[in-house]
Amino acid sequence: MIVRSAPDDALSDVLRLVDAHAVASVTLTAGGNWAVRLPAPDYIKFCVLRRGTCWLATSDGAPPQKLEEGDCFVVVRGDFTLASSLEVQPVPAAEVFGSFGQSGQCGDGEDTHLIGGSVHFDTVNGMILTDVLPAAILITGEAAIAIHWLLEQLDREWRSCRPGARLACNDLLRLMFIHALRNYVADLPPQSGNWLAGLTDPHIGKPFEAIHADPARSWTLTELACLAGQSRSTFADHFKTGVGVPPMYYVARWRMRLAAARLRRSREPISSIAASLGYTSDSAFSSTFRRIMGVSPMRFRLEFTETDSPVPEAVSELRKEAALQIGEVSRQLLSSHTS
Repeated sequence: MIVRSAPDDALSDVLRLVDAHAVASVTLTAGGNWAVRLPAPDYIKFCVLRRGTCWLATSDGAPPQKLEEGDCFVVVRGDFTLASSLEVQPVPAAEVFGSFGQSGQCGDGEDTHLIGGSVHFDTVNGMILTDVLPAAILITGEAAIAIHWLLEQLDREWRSCRPGARLACNDLLRLMFIHALRNYVADLPPQSGNWLAGLTDPHIGKPFEAIHADPARSWTLTELACLAGQSRSTFADHFKTGVGVPPMYYVARWRMRLAAARLRRSREPISSIAASLGYTSDSAFSSTFRRIMGVSPMRFRLEFTETDSPVPEAVSELRKEAALQIGEVSRQLLSSHTS
């Protein structure tokens, strides 16, 4: 019997790149008249209302939303308030959750119960997702039921301290995020300027998957347009309108995102990273990386590396860069002096 693995797709590639992992699991019990203000999250927060009703008010100016039992919400950025009524003055979360921050009680009684979890992304590449998501996402129906179940499993694992619990929590949170993203993408208009919309666009989907399946290939606009079944100009316009950037820029940006992750997480030589992503010239790779990421690969590795100590190659190369810059400044000063 031949066992076929599930094919990779663009969203799976992105989720691997952002390196999501669990950082907390909390519960909140409340009753009577109550309100609690939670600070802007350092992480993305998932919450499910297991019992009762409450209001969710975010700081992005969106209208408050009434949550019913079973509803789920995801907060991406900005502070937010949970309350029995919008008339109640909220208290800070620190007063509700105390020192350990895993469970809290607000108001009088147990009419309302919420369970939540937090997920942390890679500091740099996480922005590829957070930048295109709204401040908060409300999820109802079947997707909320799935996230509810996953959050309960996460809470059990988080508090169990059993062998493998942390890995299990990471996998559960990734599953929750997939459900949340699928729900959000399903409601996106096809030409929203959000790359997530490209996942379901019939003209962008195939080129999108092809780019992610083989990022090192020297893709041309003609090849991608052929996969979309469109002319070059129509495809280019369609892609830019739907995704927000031109197709060839997206190819280069995705390669640089992959390179950035490897620069941070390994000591792999930059020349090897460049070659594996289809660059035959280190200088061409470095130029593209600097244009998209804002700094050279060497400086990026030194500033954002996840290793315990600076990578010697990066330090050496930065010294060379500094020497060249000093030499250039000296030549300019000498030239101005002699003239």
